[in-house]
Amino acid sequence: MMLSILLGVVGGWQVLVIVLVVLLLFGGRKIPELMKGIGQGVKEFKDGISGEAQNKETKDKDATK
Repeated sequence: MMLSILLGVVGGWQVLVIVLVVLLLFGGRKIPELMKGIGQGVKEFKDGISGEAQNKETKDKDATK
């Protein structure tokens, strides 16, 4: 709640200004590379979490035997 008080409500103009600032800072060619990197990071994170869940299930099965 405190965050919403500090930031207020983000409207259409604010989003437009943020997009323009990002375009000016990174340029049109860097943005796809940044998005690809973020996507790969999210994928690896999800794979890591599912791997931990699988390892935990395997340990639980081994413990009950």
